[in-house]
Amino acid sequence: MTAPKLALTEGDLSTTAADAVVVGTLQGADGLELAPGAEAVAAAFDGALLDVLGTLRASGKADELVKVPTFGKIAAPLVLAVGLGKSTGEEQVRRASGVAARALAGKKRAINTLAALHVGAAAEGTLLGAYAFTEYKSDKGEGPVAKVDLHAAGSKENKAALKAAVAIAESVAIARDFINTPPNDLYPGSFAARAEKLATAAGLDVEVLDEKALKKQGFGGILGVGGGSTRQPRLVRISYKGAKAVKKVALVGKGITFDTGGISIKPAAGMDEMTSDMSGAAAIVATMVLAAKLKYPLEIIASIPMAENMPSGDAYRPGDVLTMYGGKTVEVLNTDAEGRLILSDAIVRACEDGPDYLIETATLTGAQVVALGKRTAGVMGSEEFRDRVATIGTAVGESAWPMPLPEELRADLDSRLADLANVTGHRWGGMLAAGLFLREFVAEGVQWAHIDIAGPAYHTGGPYGYTAKGGTGVPVRTIAAVLADIAANG
Repeated sequence: MTAPKLALTEGDLSTTAADAVVVGTLQGADGLELAPGAEAVAAAFDGALLDVLGTLRASGKADELVKVPTFGKIAAPLVLAVGLGKSTGEEQVRRASGVAARALAGKKRAINTLAALHVGAAAEGTLLGAYAFTEYKSDKGEGPVAKVDLHAAGSKENKAALKAAVAIAESVAIARDFINTPPNDLYPGSFAARAEKLATAAGLDVEVLDEKALKKQGFGGILGVGGGSTRQPRLVRISYKGAKAVKKVALVGKGITFDTGGISIKPAAGMDEMTSDMSGAAAIVATMVLAAKLKYPLEIIASIPMAENMPSGDAYRPGDVLTMYGGKTVEVLNTDAEGRLILSDAIVRACEDGPDYLIETATLTGAQVVALGKRTAGVMGSEEFRDRVATIGTAVGESAWPMPLPEELRADLDSRLADLANVTGHRWGGMLAAGLFLREFVAEGVQWAHIDIAGPAYHTGGPYGYTAKGGTGVPVRTIAAVLADIAANG
């Protein structure tokens, strides 16, 4: 589906033709308040807009939407009052703009006064809130609002913020599209081909390793997990080098295009959600396209393993020992702990490039959801970089929390046959044990962060803010902000 066209405007709100004007409301100390940017609309109502909203029981709470007809007081026939809660912060503006964009479906033009607070957040929220995946529907619906004017000054800073926000939102949409594509159409070969096409169009260098190349080079984890499917695995390598690169960053994302659990098969209930088990890979592909658009002064190399975890006569078994890329051996105790196996191969390969930083993301463990819920990612890794990533992620609206790697859990990954086992013999600290497993494959001296997005990557409930049902695109915005921070601060 096409996205709304965005533009900065400083036109007179009372006379500018539009289908609707979006204003913000707040839960003030003394009751309902209008957010900055709504002054001209309020003036056109002769100061009565707040009274009207109060009559309609508006409270200003986050995600609230109240529609007010203008009766000719301004050129637009409708005011959409969206709640910001108690703050005018960027995330509140982003969410409110998303709520408004969803309500504007089918309209030709709207004006968003929330841009007076934060241009970039208003732009991101509008584009992400308008997103809908309709490729497989006969009835495509009304479509998103065609154009949204962001009511803010056309300054150099605002133009730059708008340009960056559009690029970021477009990349989140790329990730969402990948995640929402059903697994009969998105499997390792087709995923790799689509990633290659996108990356090449963005001017990036791409290498795709098929099953023969993977076997020749010894990628035992990827081959082990992908061997049970007739649709064989891939490893996609995408490279970007900006002008005057200050640091080298490696990116890795889990690309399990569907996860049955393999021989350790999952319960049937909810298994359809495993179409999202490639969300980490989707985020990394999208981030590489974004890096090319925003021209970070960095060298960034992505290693993206893709496999389908299926039970068959060729599938790997509990009890098998796999020789991973780089030579370490792993005893498989549970074939449903497959993500860490393909990631480990990719991590070792990524570290051969000598990065200063390594960022890896995956829908890795159900334990992440148990510990932190469906909207907060768990971040593990080198303590200083882990905390940096979690702080930046939360700041851009992708909630993240730093998690420890307790040394006492490492012994529980010891194997009687191999260098280590892929799971512990108990259910305690499952997210942390997975992080400890991955740490075994990170080269010494590399600052790394693992972002477990098992919950945040895929939304199964009703829409809220700028988030619709299905793939969310988390953590594209987090990684983009971390890359920008590395570019600025090393």
